[in-house]
Amino acid sequence: MIVVTPKYYKDFKCIAGDCPDSCCQGWEVDADVESLEYYKTLPDSLEIKQRINSVLDKDEFENTIFRLAPKKRCPFLNEENLCDMHIAIGGEHTPITCRNFPRFIYDFGGTREMGISFSCPVAAKLIYHSENHLEFEQEINSDLPVLNDIDAELFMKIKQARTKAFSILQNAEKPLNKRLSELLDFAKELQKELDDYPEGFNDISFKEVFNNPELINPEWEEKVENLKVKPIENTLYNENIAAYFIFKYFLLSVYDSDVLSKVKMAVIGVLINTYMGEGDWTMHLWSKETEHSQYNMDRYKKLLKNADCLSYKNLKSKL
Repeated sequence: MIVVTPKYYKDFKCIAGDCPDSCCQGWEVDADVESLEYYKTLPDSLEIKQRINSVLDKDEFENTIFRLAPKKRCPFLNEENLCDMHIAIGGEHTPITCRNFPRFIYDFGGTREMGISFSCPVAAKLIYHSENHLEFEQEINSDLPVLNDIDAELFMKIKQARTKAFSILQNAEKPLNKRLSELLDFAKELQKELDDYPEGFNDISFKEVFNNPELINPEWEEKVENLKVKPIENTLYNENIAAYFIFKYFLLSVYDSDVLSKVKMAVIGVLINTYMGEGDWTMHLWSKETEHSQYNMDRYKKLLKNADCLSYKNLKSKL
């Protein structure tokens, strides 16, 4: 299998209890099937097994989860902000969500793409402050291709389109607002080839888009409340934000033929950083609130299409 990662990927290292935020606080953690089967093999007398069994629950989507402790803390997060489950039975037996975070992994047949998410403060610093255009490293391992029903022709079309999208975004001869505008134009034309894209029938305001029903960190609510519209800066960190979204989401269009929404996310990501306070912490807060809440993310995906303030025309006007 071909494995593709951003060059900064290898530099990520979790700082555990020294982290300024905790990935073990604020959201529920799914208990995956493989981990649950392993927990069944633990001796009943083992304290950690008793603790695991005592907090297993179901969420509104019928996923098995670990019920949170007060202040939305993971029930295994101790006073030093370290994981008692990790300490008791090893990190390799924690839920797959915990083992992977903040990494995301997408398989496209014989290609696997892996990255890190803004939702982790350490990852956010790496992405935001990268001093170069987003570049990739590639290696081949012995893993077999993952079987799927992806349309190979469509995948190659979208993959080639993503290469073009990066070339538009990374053309430093033009100011970033012009590049983002050109990127929207490119996506709109490509979208016409893929599928219909009705948009813009919900009159929700730009600010209201980010008032998520599920609030994870009150700091995000303050960011939204203090939103100030201003021109975007022609900076590498804003390019890094847009590149993150193009890398993470663009190829997923092979599943839904929705390229325009993926590019809108890149543009909106830059606007979030511009309007709500420039800095990796702003992007971290947005990502934790939205990318890692199924409820908030589902809402956001719908708004990308039906909110008039997020329409192609209105996003262009903001640039």
